[in-house]
Amino acid sequence: MKKFAIAAATATALTLTLANGAFAAQASTQAPVMLAANTVDNVKQEGSDSWITTKVKADLLTEKGIPGSDIKVETSQGVVSLSSDVKVTASQKEEAVRITNNIKGVKSVMSDGLKAE
Repeated sequence: MKKFAIAAATATALTLTLANGAFAAQASTQAPVMLAANTVDNVKQEGSDSWITTKVKADLLTEKGIPGSDIKVETSQGVVSLSSDVKVTASQKEEAVRITNNIKGVKSVMSDGLKAE
């Protein structure tokens, strides 16, 4: 049984080594993928907007006194829109806007969708 385990381990190691070598050889013969410049910019912007939305949502959820789970966050080209179906106080609205403005990449904040009491 011990010999079988050693043989199996050796065979697996050799298979992985050969497979990695074949993959490297195949990868080096493929032509690079070219993307249009504006496509790359759009992908970077979308990634940035997604990151901003996630960061704003996380910061609002962890802030005491802010109904973060009730606030909807949308980002487009660095402009963050905050909205909610639940009424918030004027101070909660101001704090949500302040938190959002402090996040890197945020160009402006629209809080018209936050209904203040």
